[in-house]
Amino acid sequence: MTEKKPQLQRDALRTRARARNKKPAFLRPESWRDAKFSESWRRPRGLDNKVRQKVKGWPAGPSTGYKGPKVARGLHPSGYREVLVYNAESVATVDSATQAIRIAHTVGARKRTLIIAEAEKLQIKVLNLTLVAEVATETKNVEEVEDEKKAKEKKAKEKKAKEKKAKEKKAKEKKAKEKAKKSKEKKK
Repeated sequence: MTEKKPQLQRDALRTRARARNKKPAFLRPESWRDAKFSESWRRPRGLDNKVRQKVKGWPAGPSTGYKGPKVARGLHPSGYREVLVYNAESVATVDSATQAIRIAHTVGARKRTLIIAEAEKLQIKVLNLTLVAEVATETKNVEEVEDEKKAKEKKAKEKKAKEKKAKEKKAKEKKAKEKAKKSKEKKK
């Protein structure tokens, strides 16, 4: 089997763009008559509906004939084929010339960082890297919050220790005063 070159992918993207330009807009039937109907496509189900009957002079409805070219089907707009990845081991099976990885949304922050590190090592493109960056900043924020909590707890412990020492000192002074009073009373 021959290796696919990036040029072939670019050509496939161009043919897909050409096919998309030839495709009609597929408006919702009768949406041009009344403002309450949005233009987004809805399949006509009426018995006498002219779009469903494919009457000449009425707009065309979507059908399999408008499918994109087979070469470009499943291609990401960047030209790579998407591969869904759940762990760092599956990154090694990806072909960096023709495929790019998308990290599954169920993967946690720890595994995401491992997957990204593996992808960088193998020079594989990660399609949803922005999500990972957000997660990384969130984890940094979480770490900062945890550090702040630890610092507050440490300050609170130090404050308690100082208060305890001050109480002990006061108690010692009080005992010393009581002893002095008792000794004075005994002398009298």
